[in-house]
Amino acid sequence: MSVTTVIRNAHIVTMDEQRRELTGSVVLEGNRITAVGDEPADLPERATIIDGRGCLLTPGLVNTHHHLYQWMTRGHAAHLDLFHWLVTLYPRWSELTRDTAYTAAIASLVRLAATGCTTTTDHHYVFPRHGDKGARADMLGSEIPAAAAIGMRFHPPRGSMDLGRSQGGLPPDSLVEPLRDILAASEKALTEWHDASPGSMLRIGLAPCSPFSASADLMRETAAPARDYGARLHTHLSETREEVEFCRSNLGGSPLDYVAELGWTGPDVWFAHAVHLEDREIVLLADTRTGVAHCPTSNARLGAGIARLRDLVRAGVPVGLGVDGAASNEGTSLIEEVRHALLFARARDGAAALTARQALELATLGGARVLGRANDIGSIEEGKLADLALWRMDTLPHSGIDDPVVALVMGAAPPLERLIVDGRIIVENGEVTTVDAEKAAKVVLTAQLVMARGHNG
Repeated sequence: MSVTTVIRNAHIVTMDEQRRELTGSVVLEGNRITAVGDEPADLPERATIIDGRGCLLTPGLVNTHHHLYQWMTRGHAAHLDLFHWLVTLYPRWSELTRDTAYTAAIASLVRLAATGCTTTTDHHYVFPRHGDKGARADMLGSEIPAAAAIGMRFHPPRGSMDLGRSQGGLPPDSLVEPLRDILAASEKALTEWHDASPGSMLRIGLAPCSPFSASADLMRETAAPARDYGARLHTHLSETREEVEFCRSNLGGSPLDYVAELGWTGPDVWFAHAVHLEDREIVLLADTRTGVAHCPTSNARLGAGIARLRDLVRAGVPVGLGVDGAASNEGTSLIEEVRHALLFARARDGAAALTARQALELATLGGARVLGRANDIGSIEEGKLADLALWRMDTLPHSGIDDPVVALVMGAAPPLERLIVDGRIIVENGEVTTVDAEKAAKVVLTAQLVMARGHNG
């Protein structure tokens, strides 16, 4: 028998087709929303009642780009641009193991949940060789149980690199894989874990890392199995001017020109960053319904630039938000990305570039569209999955701001009263309830010491 939960008296931002906002109730039966606005007269006596007075109820936030493993190297290479940052950190990442990957995933996911995230991706492309025979650890097999333990909806595309330095790529040869091994591992991941059902908690994609670490053969041959399984494709693209120049000099065109020739556009594809785009490229993304994961904090931290968010949104490109890895965004706060998306867009293109409600839409319905889940999540509507964030808006930092959406987006990050994923409460009064966060913090410190010893030894 499913549990009935009722959230009463909150200001509700539905993100439905009419973008309705109202004060009332939302009723959940099990993992589905069954009523929005008015409560049915026949509620069961044992329904769980949550008083949302003084709160703002939004759809759960959707994180469209991340690297969970990077939690282990937060604060490193703090003053470097992307290429030098990568060169500095690749040796540290070569020390990753299944255990440290699990530890990093727990820590990253706890932080995401505490900042309103109900669905996240993870682009894991580092598979170090360990042992005499050079066996590679199954990092996805570590991260998937971490997401399940916390209770988050998980969309991890299996990443890959096959162009090491000896072949003109950026990563060290020890971190790249042979094409045949990548294709076999990708097929295995799709076969074992991908769940395409409407209520899925786990969907796998495929994600060669970038034009300077993935060959044309890898890009081309990865697309076919993903599409056979109805899975999505993901990669980094046009993050820095140096990348654009590299592609023009070595690959015959811009990064988008290059991947488009390989079949990498369409509604099943999304790109991380897309900072440096020409007008014609924005038109191409819009026409093909190719998505973008906008990562404003990471782009600023690495000095990559500010994406043309206003132009992407106005053109109709599907855009979501991403925190990116914790080594380029130590805050790892998805609600903070909403604020930064708004502020950076206005810094670039003026005060009319983006509204508070548009910024919130990017993090909810926008992210759901990018991941192909708009029929399931991203808005508060009858029949949709019960992924919700209840924000407390009556504390001092927000008291007196009449518009609760402006308060949420433009003010300080508010306390998270509840986070509900698939009908289950996983955050209560700002604390993740499904795992021990304090224990996780201590395990992270131990794991970092182990990695440091391996790197120095």
